[in-house]
Amino acid sequence: MVDNWDDLRIFLAVARDESLSAAGRRLRMDAATVGRRVARLEESLGAPLFAKSPQGYALTEAGSRLVRFAEEAEQATSQASEALVGRTEGLSGQIRIGAPDGCASFLLPQVCARIADRNPDLDVQIVALPRVVNLSRREADMAIAVSPPSAGRLVVQKVTDYRLHLAASDAYLAAHAPIAVPEDLKGHRAVGYIPDMIFDKELDYLGELGVERVPLASNSVAVQFHWLRQGAGLGIVHDFAMPTAPGLRFVLREQISLTRSFYLVRHADDRRLERQTRFAEALVAGMREELTRLELLAEQGGPPG
Repeated sequence: MVDNWDDLRIFLAVARDESLSAAGRRLRMDAATVGRRVARLEESLGAPLFAKSPQGYALTEAGSRLVRFAEEAEQATSQASEALVGRTEGLSGQIRIGAPDGCASFLLPQVCARIADRNPDLDVQIVALPRVVNLSRREADMAIAVSPPSAGRLVVQKVTDYRLHLAASDAYLAAHAPIAVPEDLKGHRAVGYIPDMIFDKELDYLGELGVERVPLASNSVAVQFHWLRQGAGLGIVHDFAMPTAPGLRFVLREQISLTRSFYLVRHADDRRLERQTRFAEALVAGMREELTRLELLAEQGGPPG
């Protein structure tokens, strides 16, 4: 019998992180304490919840059944807390957003800062990852994705389209052969993603352009961006990032243009949490407004205002 919500909370952390130490960091507890609490829960239920191996903690059949009930308890606890506090003018507590690093580096900071300005009791955390954020393991409360996920108990909302173009620095363009047509790109050094680390087909920009070799590659958009600023080569850049680098110039803008989309992804159960829903509404509105502003600045060739 489970009579302690805190034991379930610890169980969920281990289930999501598959490790006592990782769960301990999440919970701000030492791993030994986490292990003792899991053992106590297993003893009270009379069934092992995890199969331990060198690879970590994997849920047993009993553990898998308990996860669903533990998540329902987690949701009920959150809803009860919100109901007791009541709706107020401002948001409070902590909200964590996962996002690909281009969005996390050049779009979300100013959007989230403005939301935080209006809600001084709110803590916003941005997790920039070069992979899909796992909401089932609660790596974040919500995530920005470039492709709508097709599996899992998730709610997906399209945020907005965004544009990308080929770009290079003034220094690079001055030191290399002129580029007037796409055929002129041959012989120029490409900057882009590490091909076998592209975690979403929508990010295979250079592959779409027929580029077979990427001499300077990184799984990080920020690294690619800094290479371009330093005059290392040519690469695809988010239009919304261009105003932060006045020394970069679009190349073949009319001939080479890509459009992608951002999606807000949330766990289905979180729709019942008013605080997260209000934050999501503010985030979507802020992203749309800021992206429009930055893309207009990029088109005009001006710095951010």
